[in-house]
Amino acid sequence: MSADAVEALTSAGITATSTDSFGPTAIDVPPESWVAAHEVLRDAVGFTFFDFLSASDELTDGFRVVSHLADFWGGSHVEHVLVRTLVPRDKAVLPTLSEVYAGANWHERETFEMFGISFEGHPNLITLLLPDEFEGHPLRKEFVLASRVAKPWPGAKEPGESDHAPTGAPSRRRTLPPGVPDPETWGPRPPGSPDPDPLAAAQAAATPARPRRAGAGGERRARRQSPPPTPSPDPTPEDPGAGGQSGDESGELS
Repeated sequence: MSADAVEALTSAGITATSTDSFGPTAIDVPPESWVAAHEVLRDAVGFTFFDFLSASDELTDGFRVVSHLADFWGGSHVEHVLVRTLVPRDKAVLPTLSEVYAGANWHERETFEMFGISFEGHPNLITLLLPDEFEGHPLRKEFVLASRVAKPWPGAKEPGESDHAPTGAPSRRRTLPPGVPDPETWGPRPPGSPDPDPLAAAQAAATPARPRRAGAGGERRARRQSPPPTPSPDPTPEDPGAGGQSGDESGELS
């Protein structure tokens, strides 16, 4: 079915490439063909069921928007496909799919408030889950979840931090909570100071702290295998200690 989907899109003049993934086949289309691609997949291929729409933050590459479509046929048999496109970070805008799939309405509202991606032509593009006074988009990688910084953690996290700790109690060096970048890379700035790069903290977190060890040529070193144990010689029948007993050929004790 995925080959039929790519062929149908190509026949309609839409640039489409298919990629195998751990789940359903993913089909990448350009942003300007986002709505047309879904219309072809619904009408010409048979993907009439809309499951979900969401996005992922690809940092400097932009936002990857993905929809999941399905086709039920042959009783309980189901065909799945993912449709993806990439929108630039500085202009995160896509046309709405709510006219093609009514179920896209709710998902586009959620993606709008979580990632800040706007869907042109949406009939009611307002917040869905967050309070009206909330600022920012929580699923963007530059959004800092700094609740432990804004509100102290109840109780002692480190030796000597408790209010009931004796005077002069030892205290370790205080570190930032997990997920909170250095204060110089985020947060409000004094008037007149340059704004920090909003992606600096996210890009630093995306870089592995310790690269995987590799041998020559970038290949992993093979594990050192211990030599097989040397087999001990079998005891001879004349050895009286071989079986713990001595006897004649009939097995009677002497």
